[in-house]
Amino acid sequence: MEHSPVKKIVTAGALGAVSVIMAVTPLGFLPWFGGTSLTIMHIPVIIAAVLEGPVAGTIVGLIFGVTSMVKAAVAPIGPLDPLFTNPLVSVLPRLLIGVVSWSVYKLFRGKLSPLAAAAAGAFGGFTNTVLVLGMLGLTAASQIAGTLGMDNAAIPALLVGIALSNGLVEAAAAAVFTGAIVSAWKGIEHAAGASKLSKEEL
Repeated sequence: MEHSPVKKIVTAGALGAVSVIMAVTPLGFLPWFGGTSLTIMHIPVIIAAVLEGPVAGTIVGLIFGVTSMVKAAVAPIGPLDPLFTNPLVSVLPRLLIGVVSWSVYKLFRGKLSPLAAAAAGAFGGFTNTVLVLGMLGLTAASQIAGTLGMDNAAIPALLVGIALSNGLVEAAAAAVFTGAIVSAWKGIEHAAGASKLSKEEL
């Protein structure tokens, strides 16, 4: 069956493992201008939601969030990484990526499937950026200001600027990766189904 519970579990487990690998290695980042990096760690969450629904997406999002929180606690890299030990920053936003991605994919699913998947990727990617930055602003504005040597009043503008710069590019990257991967996966499933049907007719 196309969306059997076993298939959902296997898909969520496999993409959850990919999410962990991306979170603890440099594979989750793409080099960008000025020595900065763009994250693509939310893409397995989006793909899980598109392929197997919001529950699978939420499970992979939970894995992504918990891995991010643990990494921030035991092996922080940047000066702001310790802020991700707060589950409101590291976990909660990642639980909603799958829900948003699945909702967008379902909305456009009757159209061309690759475009629907790309739209889900874009909205899922931007959801990750906006919610994480939003929770940082709500829970850690003073810590960010102190770490960066800025005035508290300047933090909202800083976060909005990051959302518009990195966030839009990360959303575009998520759209490209999600559209390509989902299309390839659907093609493999279709070919496997056609092959099985042919064997049954023999």
